Amino acid sequence: MSEKILQKDTTVYSATIKLFGSEPDPAFHDPDRMARLWGRNWGCDNDVGQLRAVLMHRPGTEFDVIDRQKHITATGGYGDIDAGWYWQSSTIPDLSELQAQHDGLADLLRAEGAEVIYLDGVTDGRFKSVYTRDSCIAVKGGCIVTRLAPRMRHGEELAVTRALADAGVPVLRTLHGQAMAEGGSFAWLNAQTAVIGRGIRINDEGIAQIADVLKYMGVELITVDLRGYDIHIDGHFLMVAPDVALVWAPGLPFTFLERLKELGIRTVEMNQHDNRWIVNGLAVRPGRVIMPEGISDETHTALEREGIEIVTTPYDKVQLNGGGIHCSTSPLVRDSV
Repeated sequence: MSEKILQKDTTVYSATIKLFGSEPDPAFHDPDRMARLWGRNWGCDNDVGQLRAVLMHRPGTEFDVIDRQKHITATGGYGDIDAGWYWQSSTIPDLSELQAQHDGLADLLRAEGAEVIYLDGVTDGRFKSVYTRDSCIAVKGGCIVTRLAPRMRHGEELAVTRALADAGVPVLRTLHGQAMAEGGSFAWLNAQTAVIGRGIRINDEGIAQIADVLKYMGVELITVDLRGYDIHIDGHFLMVAPDVALVWAPGLPFTFLERLKELGIRTVEMNQHDNRWIVNGLAVRPGRVIMPEGISDETHTALEREGIEIVTTPYDKVQLNGGGIHCSTSPLVRDSV
């Protein structure tokens, strides 16, 4: 190639770069960019904004693996150690009962303005897949696919990844290596701050990988240690408005309760008369929360004083295997607040 031709090609290339070069700004999670390139502004930066889209899984044939002859005296429930499945309670409801309560919750969410996106392709007896909260975490611009800890939940990530792809949701990270983390132990406190509960299902490597995604969004991830064998922070903590949280105080570190005060978040404390599952509820918009039945008059009144509206729905059958309304819903799109 002659020097003249080479010089011409270089000039053309340089002009092209100047006119149509790389554009790192705006950031990937910029709302306008998301809407233009990904069809909608996927993700969440809070736990209380108007819920627009939520991932759920209707209980199905994966429950057929449950053998009512395999009672485990030590746990009071049922399970097969070799196969890896377990049912946590002494009572196993019929599938139709589980479906009826799950359908009731899905209908209620639609009535509150949310699109319900269903997770399909659940196989191999993974009946904990109904608890979609654990398998992905929505952040600004998309989702983090987690890596679930117990053996019976290994592999849920595949169905979730396919569901997110089918819906058009960007997957920003899939936890890998020896990372373990589940979405039930993650919560947004505000658009710049989130919390994760470290415990038997969430290890330091999982926390580090989630924190790595969040740091590019300017979000601080607070880590708090859960008590003993507690599984997730959502058994003790629920944001119900931008500046109000419902808490089961005995399950949370004092330092975290103090941090909430520093962030301007007021807390309403549950008491011994409450159904403990009420904290495993879901805010559908600021100050409006779906809860299972069983809130005490005292806690109801305390929440009303904070301007919180409460909608209840029966969910006791689904709760029998260790997960409630919060566990059964994984928000994919919320309005910012």
